[in-house]
Amino acid sequence: MTAPLLKVENLVKHFPIKGGLLGRAAERVHAVDGVSFELQPGETLGVVGESGCGKSTTGRCILRLVEPTSGEVWFEGKNVTQASKAELRALARDMQIIFQDPYASLNPRMTVSAIVGEALTIHKLTKTSSEYHDRIAQLLETVGLSADHMRRFPHEFSGGQRQRIGIARALAVSPKLVVCDEAVSALDVSIQAQVINLLEDLQDQFGLTYIFIAHDLSVVEHISDRVAVMYLGRIVEIAPAQALYTNPLHPYTEALLSAVPIPDPSVKRQRIQLQGDVPSPIHPPSGCHFHTRCPIAQKPLCNTEKPELKQSADGHWVACHLRG
Repeated sequence: MTAPLLKVENLVKHFPIKGGLLGRAAERVHAVDGVSFELQPGETLGVVGESGCGKSTTGRCILRLVEPTSGEVWFEGKNVTQASKAELRALARDMQIIFQDPYASLNPRMTVSAIVGEALTIHKLTKTSSEYHDRIAQLLETVGLSADHMRRFPHEFSGGQRQRIGIARALAVSPKLVVCDEAVSALDVSIQAQVINLLEDLQDQFGLTYIFIAHDLSVVEHISDRVAVMYLGRIVEIAPAQALYTNPLHPYTEALLSAVPIPDPSVKRQRIQLQGDVPSPIHPPSGCHFHTRCPIAQKPLCNTEKPELKQSADGHWVACHLRG
């Protein structure tokens, strides 16, 4: 095993809820609650879970777009969580993000040339105007657009084309790590497949490493080497993609997979219906966060003791007192 490109250790992010006359923090939203994992160069880690489980917050804390409450993030041996503003700007060349909404993430008043080329200007990666425009044309053609598109504005493009512009913007600084934050969830299914194929081609071409955040398990299956399943701010299972899809260990993972449609109508799958709603992240349950909805939970063990993420097989980790 080579040294990991990215190492996340006990990452925590709590958002204060202010109230009262003095605007003090009355309560806190436990968005990310002790996330740890490693990522090898060239690998794709899929991060899945229900809305509000902390997937996107985890990705943004890694890039310091959101300041973590505690924990550490190491990128190529550098402590991102302790980096100064100048060091973060340098790290931004190696760590980029593709945002979820291609309609909101592009400035409507800027041309495609200005959007994609902004990072080139900030990091002084081109010396002349012709070199600048040649680089933008090359980036647009790399993501399947035409060089003629650089003079247009975002409203002149479809959702899939806008997301390609966002991908070109992320690639402009030749990053090593790209966080894909629900990068295809706002697109039509046919366009999703095209963008995922593009991301895979770019990974092969440039040796990229991805954190692919999504709520659709069927999308994650095709692009990920490993998959991490999150529930209420914690990773409950992490495993190689094939192992997770063929032999899920955590009851929550089993329930998620049972809801994935199967194209073959002759194949029947028993749907696992979870009881109740997802608990509030302001007051998460004690012990195992999933025990209030878990079909195999046992009292008092699951109610009181937090399950540690432990290895049950080669590369397969699960946080469950009764499995693994």
